[in-house]
Amino acid sequence: MNQRELFLRHVAQTSDLPLLGVDINIKVAKGVTLTDANGKEYIDLISGISVSNVGHCHPKVVKAINEQSQKFMHLMVYGEFNQSPQVTYAKQLTDLLPPQLNTVYYTTSGSEATEGALKLAKRVTGRTEIICFKNAYHGSTHGALSVMGDEFFKNSFRPLLPDIKILEYNNLKDLEQISSKTATVIIEPIQGEAGVRKADEAFLKALRQKCDTHCAILIFDEIQTGFGRTGSLFAFEQPEVVPDVLLIAKGMGGGLPVGAFISSTKLMGCLTNDPVLGHINTFGGNAVCVAAAKATLEVIIEEKLSNRAKEIERIIKDNLQHKLIKELRVFGALGAVDYGNEALNMQVIKACIQNGVITDWFLFCSTAMRIAPPLTITKEELISSLQKIKQVLDAI
Repeated sequence: MNQRELFLRHVAQTSDLPLLGVDINIKVAKGVTLTDANGKEYIDLISGISVSNVGHCHPKVVKAINEQSQKFMHLMVYGEFNQSPQVTYAKQLTDLLPPQLNTVYYTTSGSEATEGALKLAKRVTGRTEIICFKNAYHGSTHGALSVMGDEFFKNSFRPLLPDIKILEYNNLKDLEQISSKTATVIIEPIQGEAGVRKADEAFLKALRQKCDTHCAILIFDEIQTGFGRTGSLFAFEQPEVVPDVLLIAKGMGGGLPVGAFISSTKLMGCLTNDPVLGHINTFGGNAVCVAAAKATLEVIIEEKLSNRAKEIERIIKDNLQHKLIKELRVFGALGAVDYGNEALNMQVIKACIQNGVITDWFLFCSTAMRIAPPLTITKEELISSLQKIKQVLDAI
């Protein structure tokens, strides 16, 4: 059996046609370039879905991983041991956040961060009602799936969490449904899988006020938008609306699996009693992953990659116009190229991959193509990728 046959037989598949049937066997990934077993190079225009913000195998991240792996890799991570990587990174990260976001609970993924945050909100408020939004994506575990704003992916797995309300994104009137029964409202400041749609500043401020009025916990999911991707370290900094709980993952670890939910010491303390060990996680805060996260954050700050995201936005808008593109939605280095037609979108994506540009589509917006390159991509690499996209469109 060849590699493709072994892949299809022994690795669990989530679709009938992975990557639209294009067979890619990656051997090396460096910077923004992926190289397959045949030596063909691809530009990674989606960063492994907003993960490789500092590029693949950034030297500083690799060095941090190697150095930490020589000291220790795994210890009990329930907050019982004082581990230098965890403490140093938590202090470094929270120093960059508003003062009420000062305590980090480490996880291994964004879905786990969502799960922990939902539990925290229910524990703090003593309530069960959870409000989310149409076309929201917060992960695929049962709790995260419960607050997904799309029925297609949920119906086969019911029953899910009870007391879920799904509101219309950017609909001020819908916010009237937040009440004294509401434990928490969870929202993406920029919806990723809806096809890159940004919350209005007035909407987020009204949401913050409603949550304050009813003592409900406001959770911002920045799993996809965090770590410089939208032009600031976190997207919530732009409208200056601060959540009670912040969810992070994806771009956090430079390619290693790590995430977190962040809140105040006071709120997070509710997980220490009634019951004790109110939330536990075997691998969250793994020393090697946190060392990688620390190096990643330092690269983002030192190389001013948040500013670079703004430049990427400008380059995309200036160099990607075509008669087949119905709408171009770009915020920093997170963009959706909407063709208004699913079949056309899939045709373009498949051709782009065959021509050496890795891209894909959105879960809840199948008419749009994702553009989310590493923030380290050069102007020349980005323009070259955009030209290849236009060449594909010209040939249709």
